[in-house]
Amino acid sequence: MKDEVPNLKDFDQRLRDEANEDLADVIPTEATKKTQIIAIYGKGGIGKSFTLANLSHMMAEQGKRVLLIGCDPKSDTTSLLFGGKACPTIIETSTKKKLAGEEVAIGDVCFKRGGVFAMELGGPEVGRGCGGRGIIHGFELLEKLGFHDWDFDYVLLDFLGDVVCGGFGLPIARDMAQKVILVGSNDLQSLYVANNVCSAVEYFRKLGGNVGVAGLVINKDDGSGEAQAFAKAVDIPVLASIPQDDDLRKKSANYQIVGTSESQWGALFAALGENVAEAPPMRPTALSQDELLELFDGSDTGAGVVLQPATDADMRGKNAKPKESLEVIYDDA
Repeated sequence: MKDEVPNLKDFDQRLRDEANEDLADVIPTEATKKTQIIAIYGKGGIGKSFTLANLSHMMAEQGKRVLLIGCDPKSDTTSLLFGGKACPTIIETSTKKKLAGEEVAIGDVCFKRGGVFAMELGGPEVGRGCGGRGIIHGFELLEKLGFHDWDFDYVLLDFLGDVVCGGFGLPIARDMAQKVILVGSNDLQSLYVANNVCSAVEYFRKLGGNVGVAGLVINKDDGSGEAQAFAKAVDIPVLASIPQDDDLRKKSANYQIVGTSESQWGALFAALGENVAEAPPMRPTALSQDELLELFDGSDTGAGVVLQPATDADMRGKNAKPKESLEVIYDDA
């Protein structure tokens, strides 16, 4: 049976009338709520997973719908949230399902606790693939699962900051997140990583990107002040200072959540949640290597060391010998 051809004459006229309508007569409507997608970066082992697990738990306790996605090949983002249990990763599950001729379902990779929805992207086995490519593949699968149709107030992405390949820079390079949060401490290596992320944000802003840095969370803060000095130098706020405390260390080691009103640390994470929600994305001013070193005591960083150029003789060592001259010497006439 031949399909009926719709009559578009009236529809065409409505489009013309709408195009000629005075915009001043159009009643503006309130903007719909938009999910905040926040990428958290920091040096490996600096405490991103500890910070995020407790932050997400506190946000959920406050009535927010939160999705926590671990984007670190170590797949340790959700371990604290699930009492040390390993969460099946998207990449591993996808591989197994594909070999079995099956499709991945939400329940295969996403799990809940304390109101938080959480999943791990995962990564390849050591020496058998690119971690960054694994991140890209993971997000491609999330899109197939309906990522853009999900209803969350916050989506928190935990990224390893040490690695500079494109996969780990995905949220910044492709404007997948509205803002970045840095986790660092009062040590040179973690601030070096934080500074590199600031450089990446600035680079993509120059290319037309919109992602900014919302601020710095100082973990294991011993009060020495280097991290605060860094935040001031790159022009970003400090969102929270989590102290270097033995109670926090023990609870983290035992997979205990402290981001709850029932904990003595609840108020700290409640304040962090508010700051994360309200902090606008800033355009940081990344430091040069020398400027970064100047944040620390010179006795700790080797200030005053002068670079002494090596010579060809130095490199040859015991094999060193005078080079034959190429100068042409003429006999006396």
